[in-house]
This record gives sequence, C-alpha cells and structure tokens, in this order.
Amino acid sequence: MKTYKHVNYLWDDKIAQSLQGDEVALLLYRSNILGADLRITNYGGGNTSCKVLEKDPLTDESVEVMWIKGSGGDIGTLKKSGLAALYLQRLRNLENVYRGIEYEDEMVALFNHCIFDLSSKAPSIDTPLHGFLPFKHIDHLHPDAGIAIAASKDGKRITAELFKGSIGWVDWQRPGFDLGLQLKACLEANPDIKGIMLGSHGLFTWGDTAYDCYINSLDVIETCATYLEQSYSKKNNVFGSQKMVSLSKAERNAQVVKLAPILRGFCSSERHMIGHFTDDERVLEFINSNDLDRLAPLGTSCPDHFLRTKIQPLVLNLDKSECLDNVAEVKRKLEPLFAGYREMYEQYYDSCKHENSPAIRDKNPVIVLYPGVGLFSFAKDKQTARVAAEFYINAINVMKGAEAVSEYTALPRQEAFDIEYWLLEEAKLQRMPKSKALSGKIVLVTGSGGGIGKAIARKMAQEGAVVVLNDINADRLASCEEEFVEAFGKDAVMTTLLDVTNEEQIKHALNDAVLAFGGIDIVVNNAGLSISKTIEDHTQEDWDLLYDVLVKGQFLVTQASTAILKAQNISGDIVNIVSKNALVSGPNNIGYGSAKGAQLHMSRLSAAELGAAKIRVNVVNPDAVISDSNIWAGGWAAGRAKAYGIKIEELPAYYAKRTLLNEIILPEDIANACFAHVGGLLNKSTGNILNVDGGVAMAFLR
Repeated sequence: MKTYKHVNYLWDDKIAQSLQGDEVALLLYRSNILGADLRITNYGGGNTSCKVLEKDPLTDESVEVMWIKGSGGDIGTLKKSGLAALYLQRLRNLENVYRGIEYEDEMVALFNHCIFDLSSKAPSIDTPLHGFLPFKHIDHLHPDAGIAIAASKDGKRITAELFKGSIGWVDWQRPGFDLGLQLKACLEANPDIKGIMLGSHGLFTWGDTAYDCYINSLDVIETCATYLEQSYSKKNNVFGSQKMVSLSKAERNAQVVKLAPILRGFCSSERHMIGHFTDDERVLEFINSNDLDRLAPLGTSCPDHFLRTKIQPLVLNLDKSECLDNVAEVKRKLEPLFAGYREMYEQYYDSCKHENSPAIRDKNPVIVLYPGVGLFSFAKDKQTARVAAEFYINAINVMKGAEAVSEYTALPRQEAFDIEYWLLEEAKLQRMPKSKALSGKIVLVTGSGGGIGKAIARKMAQEGAVVVLNDINADRLASCEEEFVEAFGKDAVMTTLLDVTNEEQIKHALNDAVLAFGGIDIVVNNAGLSISKTIEDHTQEDWDLLYDVLVKGQFLVTQASTAILKAQNISGDIVNIVSKNALVSGPNNIGYGSAKGAQLHMSRLSAAELGAAKIRVNVVNPDAVISDSNIWAGGWAAGRAKAYGIKIEELPAYYAKRTLLNEIILPEDIANACFAHVGGLLNKSTGNILNVDGGVAMAFLR
C-alpha cells in the first residue's frame, strides 16, 4: 500500500475485488473515496468517468459507453442514479456539427441525443472534457494544492518544472465543448502526459483501470501539496504575516452572538437567509493578515468557489474587541458597508451583462469576514451556507499556496460573470425545486422533545425551516434529535437543553441558535404542564409551578427572543400555545385555567407592543390533545376524569363528543394551526386566537 502525507489513501483491495468485472461499480467506489477527502476535491466539485462496452438495446451490438457524474451531485456520495450514460461515438461525432466557441452552449442540448441509459442523470457541461480523452477512467478534481498552482501567475512554468513535462497545461477557459477539444489537442501534442492542469480551475488525471486512475490522482495531488509545503517553509510571511491576534474562543463566540443577527438582517434584505459561522484556523490566519485587504477584493479563481461564495467577500470595519451592545450604533457603522457592497455588485453586473443575461440576483454578500473573530456565511439554507464557508476556505488555501509559490491571480471579472450568469447555470437554478414556505426561517419551539412541541417542530422542518429542538429532559431530547436528523439531515436541526423558568438557560439556548443559524424568526412558546385539582386540594407549590412554567416561561422566552428579532429587523413571529381553558371555565382547574388566561392576555399585550417592530404575536388554543402529549402526565387525566365523573379511558371519546365536529384532536392539528399563523398567508395578522378544539361553543370569541 502506498503512503501519502497530504491525501488519504482509502482504497480497500477487498472491496475493489468484490466489484471486479463491473467498471461502473468501480467508478462509483473510486468517486466516493476521492470525495471523502476534501483536500482532493470540494463538496459537489469535479467529476469522474469511465468508458465501458455495453450491449446496445436497439441493435444488440457492443458499443462504447461513457458513464460520468451527471449535472449536480457530489462524487463523495455519488450513486449510479447520479451518473449520465452516453454513447461515446455519438458524443464525439458532435464535433462535426460544432459551429465554434460562440455557439457552444447549443451543444449541451445535443448531449441528450447521445444518451444511452434513458433513466440516467442529465449530462453536465464537463461531459465533452471526458469524452474527447481516450482513457478508460478519468478524474477531474479540484484539489486546493493543484488549484493553488493553477491560479498562480507562474502556474504554467511551475507545472512544467514540477512534473518535468508529465502534466500538460491548458489555459483558463470556461468549461464546455471547446475546452474538451483543447484537452484533446493538448494530449495529441503531448502523448506521454499523465494529466492536464487547467489554468485557475483544476486537474485532469486518468488511468487504464479505476485503481490506476485513483493512484495517479493521489500522486499528482501529493506532489503539488509537497511542493507547497516546502514553499511555505521557505517563505515565512505568507499573507504578509499577521496584522493582529485573534480573540480567545469565548470572546469570539460572544462577539458572534451579538453580531450575527445584525448581519443576518442586512444579508436578508431580499429574502431570509440562514447563517453559518466558522473560526477555523485557516480562516483566522487569512483574515488577521496584512494581505487581507489586497487579496479579498480579488475574489476566487475556481468556478466552483465563486459560484457559491459570490465574486468577493465583505470585510467588516469593526474592531475585533468593539462593544457591540448598542445595536443601533453597530448598524450605523455597517450600513455604508452593505450599501457599498450592493453598489459594487450592481456595477459588476451592469458592466459585464449581455443582452440575454438573466436578471440580477441577490446583491448581498454571501461571505462576511470579521478580522480577529471569523467568517460568516449566509445562504438560503444551512447546508448551502456551510458549504459556502467550506468553499471560501478552499479559496483561502488556494490564495495561500499561490502566494507562497508565485502570485495569486483571480479570474477576470468578465470571465467570472460569464459563469455566474451563464444561461446554462441559470437553467440549472430554474430546475431546482421551488423553495418551501419556511425556507430561510429559523424556528425555536419550547418543549419540542415530545408531544405537541415535537409535532410543531416537525411541521416547521417539513415546510423548510431549520429547527432549534429543546427540552428539559436530556434523554427525550437526544431521541428527538436522532429522529429529526434521520428525517431532515444534520444541517436542519440543532438541540439545546432548556428549562423555560431558568433565565440563564434561555439565554444559553438562544445563543446556541444564533451560533448555529445566525438568529431566530419564529418562537413557539409550547412548554407546559397541567395540574387538575379542586380549590381545596390545590397547593401553593402547584400554583407556583404552573405560573412559573406557563406564565413566567412564556414571558422570559418572549423577552429574550425579542432582542434578537429586533436586531435582525426582518419581522418575526411568536406563537403561544395556550388552551381552550383560557376562555372556558370548568371545575378542578383554577391554577391551570387562570395561568392559561394570563398567557392569553400576555399574548395580546405582546402583540400590541411588538407590532411596530413587525413582530407578530398570535395564539393557538388546543383542547384535549391526548395522543403523545406530556400534558396528561402527572395525574391530569385522572383529575379531568374525576371532574367529569367518567373513567380515564373514556376521556378521548368524551372530549370528542362534546365538540361540534365530534373529532379527536391530535398534536399534528396543533402543528398545522401554528403553520397557518407563520406560513406566509397571514403576514398582516397579529393578536389573533385560533381555536383547535373540534368546536367548543363555550370557547367562541364573542
């Protein structure tokens, strides 16, 4: 087994042996282990292929077919359904109808005439780059170490010297049919090369077998990385040395908690964005350096990088230790920065656009750099924001390497624009699923470890939100987290312990939400308990517990959330889960019922006060939610059965029969009511009460 320092050798002979005879399976295996190492290629970047003989289903003759990663997807998680399969000769025959580089976009539609497997993925723009090379297995990768050389001023010379002519060079050109022909020409002029470096872009390597191709890719990347490492040791002041020292981890987090909602508000001026923060050491080295102001405006080089990070980042003008408590003052300082960025982006668009360019997209930055603290990224969802940050770290690695061996060069603005606003890229964006109602929204549902709270959180996640799961019970919370991660993915959920009567825990939970997602949009005050006793049997302890959890808990969570909602200044929702008992008087209910009444009126008072900040406050009044509800624990069911003179097991039917609709109420019904308040159709509605009780006439609002 070969050993490497800068990449992971993950080839398992036993696994590979079990796949022998199935070149497509070996392609997938190679792709997955390559994609498992982000030093080899970034998430979603690059593509892999193999060429095999297949039986033509129409002629039964043996034909050569190329299997290649289809449009979109990630080689690290690639499956056969993510591959495109094309008749190789048909693809190559397209050269006969190719009208030149100014018409090359029309070639993409012709790829469909070359499809072999009709159930396969749509071919990507890189398909001809693989098709015009004769090798059975090909990797196109975006290793930081390789792009660092490819994006350096002297990249062509360094490549020739470093590999002694065994790696070819093709100058930067937008991916497409013509670039495939250039790769073919490079190989014909240099028939003994084992790979090709694409200027500012990435690396092509190949082999006669999946293993040979894999080893070739690792060898080339290892050579590049070793060369960079040696260059770092010779040049001690990469990035011009450090201009400042970072704050401590605790101090950085404290600044992030205060600043992230403000940044999120600015970045969400056109649509709600989810945030991500990283203070990775590579980020800190770059943003604390003397060369930050020179390099950051240049933007990134590799197309995969700037498609996700935008043309350049926004660098904040805040001191790392600056007091950020005065939100209005911080906004006053940042407003000109964001206005300037938007103006820069408009000028970039106007100066580079073509007659048929798509309309300008969101003008806000994706990457925001805070020297001494870290990197913020904002995007339509958490995964996209996290991946954008990862791509910018890739870009930092590229800049560092290029500066160590030569001088970093970014793509010209026009070239960058032509990729960002490429009609084919626009078509890909238009094919993406329409955003869900709560996409870009961050939701905290108190007591979401089970029962009604979990149902509400699940509904919010189903509608596209990221959710902050919390509970007072750690075991229940852990079980809920596992369920949500399985259903919605790790990027859609975070967890934090929360006792709503504990002000410090509330602060900690909201800080966790800000650190994870950048802020909060929707707060559902759901945490609760119930005690059903006569006046004589009610104790002071019962009374205090009910009012602490239901009344004080709602107040404290609302109070703490309001500061974040106002800092963002992009509106927000507070939904309070109250009860039919806030409106209907019944026996054995004095503590619970009066606390619910207090919750209801507090909701109206909050709506009256927070409306000016565009924060809506509404109420859902459930009744008799028995299924999977914690409210029935602790003797409540027995108390209600006693009050009504029936058996406990008769309660569901009893409650249903007393309603106008004769329906049993489920946690999902309450979740749907919450979504009705926050889903976008009632954005001009606040201070309202929505009863979900099957129809209890005594609870009608008069």
